[in-house]
Amino acid sequence: MSLFRSRPLQRGLAFLGTLVMGATLSFTPVHAQVNVNLSGSGAASNKFPIVVADFAGVNGVEIANIIAADLNRSGQFEVTRIGVMSTDANGSPNWAALAEAGGGQNVVYGSVNGNTVNYNLGDTAQQTNLQSLAISDANMRRKAHKIADAVYEQSTGVRGVFATKIAYVTGSTLFVADADGENAQAVASGASIISPAWSPDGTRLAYVSFETGKPVVYVQNLSSGGRQTVANFKGNNSAPAWSPNGSQLAVALSMDALSNIYIIGSGGGGSPRKVTNSPEIDTEPYFFPNGSGLIFTSDRGGSPQIYRTGINGGEASRITFSGSQNVSGKISPDGSKLVYTSMRGGGYSIAINGLGSGSDQLLTSGPNDQSPSFSPNGMQVLYAASGRLGIVNADGSFSTTIPSNGSVTAAAWGPFTE
Repeated sequence: MSLFRSRPLQRGLAFLGTLVMGATLSFTPVHAQVNVNLSGSGAASNKFPIVVADFAGVNGVEIANIIAADLNRSGQFEVTRIGVMSTDANGSPNWAALAEAGGGQNVVYGSVNGNTVNYNLGDTAQQTNLQSLAISDANMRRKAHKIADAVYEQSTGVRGVFATKIAYVTGSTLFVADADGENAQAVASGASIISPAWSPDGTRLAYVSFETGKPVVYVQNLSSGGRQTVANFKGNNSAPAWSPNGSQLAVALSMDALSNIYIIGSGGGGSPRKVTNSPEIDTEPYFFPNGSGLIFTSDRGGSPQIYRTGINGGEASRITFSGSQNVSGKISPDGSKLVYTSMRGGGYSIAINGLGSGSDQLLTSGPNDQSPSFSPNGMQVLYAASGRLGIVNADGSFSTTIPSNGSVTAAAWGPFTE
């Protein structure tokens, strides 16, 4: 959520500050819908053809369905579903029958034995297995996501993100869910919440709540459910972003009149260190992955645009130029790309550019797309798609929506945790 949507900044924050409610920090399961809408311009010939067979054993069909849905949602696979894989008289895979039934060169199959899934990725042309693993986990969905991750990495050479988590906000509730939107749990609720941000190790979430009548930054421990106040200074406290090692947060504070960027300890306490010193509004900081500097949103040039500066401040340089407004910037995990919300033709779309390239690409068509966040492998972008949860490939080739509980106003994709 961009704080520049209502000008001036102070007026918008004052309005949000009237939404004062108590916070509830218990975990509440939410059952999301399972429908997934897909779209994309990429031809099927550019995708990996793959067959996913039902796994033998308890929950085998459900596991295969989750794997197939994960691979489809990446936009990089052409998936065919079949029943339990046929075998010959010796119990070996019937490769010829598989190739004829599915039409794909590779096939995913296996069996379930208690909490362990024996998974195989077979090559029907070579009539051999490319990968065989035993994956143990008490959670059925997590087992399936881990298998999909293994298939994805074996096929593309890039680490899969299906077993990661996402966070999103619907009004006064902060949810954490699986990367497919399922298994959503409420982790904070009761007051207007904005700006969720994952710690680098995935154990904590920073966010802004208006429960005291003004924006205050909190950090929530997802395991214990406990939280602490980390920024409650004079004026407004907003837009937390974690340093790469998790020891610090960059935040926007108005303790010295207008909003500037400061760095504080992620555990709270101590004095904030000022990074920017502008007569205009600076907000929405985000660290470069190597910790060398920050990007942030500022209207110092007359309209909200994204700038970069060193970790110790100094002269800032503008890095977005297309569009009348560019806000909510995030840097890809490899540090090479910038994704952000851009106003084009009166609506908000998600745009991406190569840092230093001077050119950008629109990934979505709006009209109210916001809060973009890279997947931890940098291949996809999660965003609030006019109230829904949207995912778009970082090259713009494929997009989808996933289930959410209510109208989404902010979203953040969590890190790798294993």
